Amino acid sequence: MTTQTTSIYSEQQIKDYHKNGCLLPALQIFNEDELSELTSIFERLESEGRNLDTPHFRFPELLKFLLDDRVLDVVEPLIGPDIGLFSSHFISKEPNKGLATPWHEDSNYWDGRFDKFDGIVTVWLALDESTLENGCMKLIPGSHMRNDFIYEPCSTDENIFFKGITNIDEDSAIPCVLKRGEFSLHDSRIVHGAKPNTSTKRRCGYTMRYFSQSMKYLGDKDSFKMWHCRGENPLNNPVVN
Repeated sequence: MTTQTTSIYSEQQIKDYHKNGCLLPALQIFNEDELSELTSIFERLESEGRNLDTPHFRFPELLKFLLDDRVLDVVEPLIGPDIGLFSSHFISKEPNKGLATPWHEDSNYWDGRFDKFDGIVTVWLALDESTLENGCMKLIPGSHMRNDFIYEPCSTDENIFFKGITNIDEDSAIPCVLKRGEFSLHDSRIVHGAKPNTSTKRRCGYTMRYFSQSMKYLGDKDSFKMWHCRGENPLNNPVVN
């Protein structure tokens, strides 16, 4: 793995990412054969009733995707050259029955794991086409710069979480409409959510999360495994080389 020398983004796109907390570059990382392999892994795990959170802990064949230089080249312009793999997750909304994802910020669920949260980026890779009809993710631009969010209980009959953010302007949301193989990027602090899947088509994505190793990991070193991807590890984080 190498450190990239040129950015795949324009200077304006990088500025937009830091201002808005998200970016939809309309690019693809993997070819169709690779996407088919990823999709096959997801479908096998789902059919076996496996846990779809951090699947790379148990299925190391996913690491060839997560540590691929093409993915790291997507991440480096946004969080810098010292990159660690934090997490991954298959997310699927089945046709006509997927629950809603209430408005939330990921960093709220990771409180205490890092000394700060300004250097985590999620690559949301579409394994299926992601549309308004099948419940694509929506992002609230600029919300990563706020810290006044109010979480209130919500029905788990209709939502995948038991609480969600209520004090936001939903009309400002950006829908992440993606073709198969395209990806979006978002800051761990940005507010996002999704409607139920009301279509006849599945909506599956693979989230790949990376952190700048200028952040210090403070969580459990024994039960949660992270990988060193590129650059240096200046704070001696507990990453696998």
